[in-house]
Amino acid sequence: MRLQKYLSQAGVASRRNSEQLIKEGRVKVNGETVTAMGIIISPETDQVEVDNRLVKTIIVHEYLLLYKPVGYVTTLKDEFGRPTVRDLLADVNVRVYPVGRLDMDTSGVLLLTNNGELANRLTHPSFGVEKEYLARVRDLPDAQALATLAKGVKLDDGMTSPATVRLVKGGRPTSIVSLIIKEGKNRQVRRMLETVGHPVVSLKRVRFGPLTLADMQEGSWRKLTVREVAQLKKQVQG
Repeated sequence: MRLQKYLSQAGVASRRNSEQLIKEGRVKVNGETVTAMGIIISPETDQVEVDNRLVKTIIVHEYLLLYKPVGYVTTLKDEFGRPTVRDLLADVNVRVYPVGRLDMDTSGVLLLTNNGELANRLTHPSFGVEKEYLARVRDLPDAQALATLAKGVKLDDGMTSPATVRLVKGGRPTSIVSLIIKEGKNRQVRRMLETVGHPVVSLKRVRFGPLTLADMQEGSWRKLTVREVAQLKKQVQG
């Protein structure tokens, strides 16, 4: 098994972040520091350490759904001392990691797990996992603005892929727009709406793949059902 895959399956980090740990010289195999990608190990016989701590394969994976409030950073530790989503999981004994990110000023669905392989697939754009947002925006978007969003918007880091767009409630001084995307560019929804002349006033992610906020209170969390986990895995098969 490739070293980075072993680390992700052990819940250390996603495969992408595991590769970064290796590059930084923080990983040892049988006492020797490795920095090259593609190292093959045997989980049964090789000893792997991260930051001089032994890594053991986790047999049981955890999957948590959090209704993230505004004002929390999507990380487990913040160098500036800001509230993090980990603060909302004080009674969770296993170490889980956020799948993707929500901005500090965005609320809504956030999946956390220690299954690094699944997390990597869920966030990779090639699998096209849908993320649905409800945005309260300034003014009333017209048909042309909605069509532009649906077709794709040119941002400073490239064109966005086609999106599903719906005007939920039109009015002034604000309107509500539903936007479904399959990518995860930095602050993508906010930048898309600002580009068409309707800056976001507030933003909530109401769906991630099959996961929604049904019957949840802001700041609360729950474990995923067996069916929900199966649905997630089905979406990223192949």
